[in-house]
Amino acid sequence: QVQLVESGGGLVQAGGSLRLSCAVFGITVKWEVMGWYRQAPGEQRELVASMTTGGSTNYADFVKGRFTISRDVAKNTVYLQMNSLKPEDTAVYYCKAQDYTYWGQGTQVTVSS
Repeated sequence: QVQLVESGGGLVQAGGSLRLSCAVFGITVKWEVMGWYRQAPGEQRELVASMTTGGSTNYADFVKGRFTISRDVAKNTVYLQMNSLKPEDTAVYYCKAQDYTYWGQGTQVTVSS
């Protein structure tokens, strides 16, 4: 069974930074396409960033240059470094493996202006 446990969210002022973590159980992040998603109130869940098995990364235009996805294979954990945060980044953030339907509980990120 796949389990994803997100952490690292919180309240931060605009311009600040947060680092999200996603501990993954049941699969190996090195062999999966992993992604970070977010869902703001009243909005659909959207893809923020992804990383392929080869380590290539892709970002939504609205986070390019500000967010960085990475992984630690030894810890089987995926990270999302978020810099220059904006109020519009406020959302619940989730990680997910592309080939699986499991979602974690998410972690709340709130950016104040």
